[in-house]
Amino acid sequence: MTRRVVAYEWISLDGVVQAPSAPDEDRDGGFPHGGWHLRYFDDLSRQWVIEGLQRAGAFLFGRRTYDNFAAHWPHVTGPESVLAEPLNHKTKYVASRTLTEPLTWKRAELLGEDAVVAVAALKETDGDDLHLIGSAALAQSLITHDLVDELQLMVDPVRLGSGKRLFPDDGNLRTFSLTGSQTTTTGALLLSYRSS
Repeated sequence: MTRRVVAYEWISLDGVVQAPSAPDEDRDGGFPHGGWHLRYFDDLSRQWVIEGLQRAGAFLFGRRTYDNFAAHWPHVTGPESVLAEPLNHKTKYVASRTLTEPLTWKRAELLGEDAVVAVAALKETDGDDLHLIGSAALAQSLITHDLVDELQLMVDPVRLGSGKRLFPDDGNLRTFSLTGSQTTTTGALLLSYRSS
């Protein structure tokens, strides 16, 4: 059985995925809205995140997401441990041309020079799904090469007007089938789409 790539993204109504968690997370391009997502988080979306982390066979990260996660999750205790446990104990594949091995976070390894080729090869191996979290540039690249099998999106009721977007402007038509939807208490939507 081949593995699937499932992209988990917090996304605005206008498709922005940049810096959802903190003001200084990613200021590329002068992005002024860092931390826009957290006010839309509730118990339902928290459980959605936990279940996604637990279902993952392994994780895919771009360099910036890897750096942010590696600086935080290995040191977490208390109530957030339910999130930290799968992140800390499952394999993490990292797309980067600047990092060198060994990586500091346990069970993390580089994908190699060509992340697209490496992910395509990983998909042909046996195992549970590969979950891509955040990592806008890697997500765009994998979508461009038709390597994303499923989208798990938390769509927040906000228009940001600028920032890094999930979907590439490559002129290619892609279709997806809605496989699940829930509405949170904050008005955000939890949407599941399968690539058609």
